[in-house]
Amino acid sequence: MTEQEDQLRRVAALEEELAQMRHAVVSHAVVDQAIGVVLVYGGLPPEEGWEILRDISQRTNTKLREVAEHLVRWPQYGWLPPEIRHELDAALGRRRPPSPEFRTAAV
Repeated sequence: MTEQEDQLRRVAALEEELAQMRHAVVSHAVVDQAIGVVLVYGGLPPEEGWEILRDISQRTNTKLREVAEHLVRWPQYGWLPPEIRHELDAALGRRRPPSPEFRTAAV
């Protein structure tokens, strides 16, 4: 292999790594926003948002990023897939009953 081929391979590997990092940053931002939706909807303290999101993902067998995307779009479109909505409410019920004013305002 020539030096030029080796450099091209390294550049391609770095471009792939950069693309993966960009995707991770976007995914992380969506997950953070979804945690915020869960916190407001459930009237929860911040430390419980991640666990709720993870529970929903595991119980629906849906990638966490996909669950997050649905939750972030929910306030705009007013709709969640039924299985995600069911697991969100169930997960919140397992934590503690949310206060009624949060539930009414978030729906």
